Amino acid sequence: MSNGTNETVNREYKDRLFNFIFGREENRKWTLSLYNAINGSEHEDPAEIEFNTLEDFLYLGMKNDTSFLIEDIISVYEHQSSFNPNMPLRMLGYVSSLYSGYIKRKKFNKYGEKLIELPTPKLIVFYNGEKNKADEIILKLTDSFAESQRDDSDIEVRVRMLNINFGRNACIMKKCKPLSEYAWFVERIREHIRKEKQSSGSKKINLVKTVKQAIDDMPDDYEIKSFLVVHCEEVEGMLDTEYNEAEVNEAFKEEGRAEGREEGREEGRREERVNTERERKRADEAESEVIKLREEIARLKGLTPAK
Repeated sequence: MSNGTNETVNREYKDRLFNFIFGREENRKWTLSLYNAINGSEHEDPAEIEFNTLEDFLYLGMKNDTSFLIEDIISVYEHQSSFNPNMPLRMLGYVSSLYSGYIKRKKFNKYGEKLIELPTPKLIVFYNGEKNKADEIILKLTDSFAESQRDDSDIEVRVRMLNINFGRNACIMKKCKPLSEYAWFVERIREHIRKEKQSSGSKKINLVKTVKQAIDDMPDDYEIKSFLVVHCEEVEGMLDTEYNEAEVNEAFKEEGRAEGREEGREEGRREERVNTERERKRADEAESEVIKLREEIARLKGLTPAK
């Protein structure tokens, strides 16, 4: 793949392999399977899905991962390879924009006297970072507020974060085979990366080789295998971006830790200088007091002060 093509893929998909699998029109049946597994529903017709993913979100040129309507439910799915406690705030923006589009498309009048019936939002974050997290965590917007004010808030946003790493959320994985296969694929890639780093002693990896190895290792009866084979180059581009961003983020964190350590050392040196200066000043003051005391004693005795 040419550099130009790589850059296009990276810009568009970033670290969204999950979305590439579950958020495409051609993969509606997998999206429906995921929806049923999460909601305990039994929808059978993928045509029920009406995708309404934001292509160019208002703030910072962002786009949400996947959103769609089924009957009176609007589902907003986000994939995260690192834990982000601010997802309720982000989801609030996404849902607001999605509702605006929905109202405009339906030609509803939000200034009228008739109550507008809106689809119920279901906000899900699919987490597959390497930090150990519970199978399910509820993130709330009010957690961002001052603790004393949380119960008085007039607004709340609840986001359900599901850990989709291999071996987690067994019930959901069992109900959605493509999700289980995706989790296996990601874990297989990580295994190859760990082995390559151990054998080479270098942090640099050949991700193209790693992705192809993981696809080759995948059992032939996995539903997503043929899709990954056809889109292998795009998958490589997305994962390349994901792991590069992870390395950059870790580098920034390490740089921050190094700066913090240096700042701590400098603060210690400053404190030491201040303490030294303070002790010197106290010693000078004490010596001055001793000299004054000697002079006073000598005056009282009528003697010449000692020098």
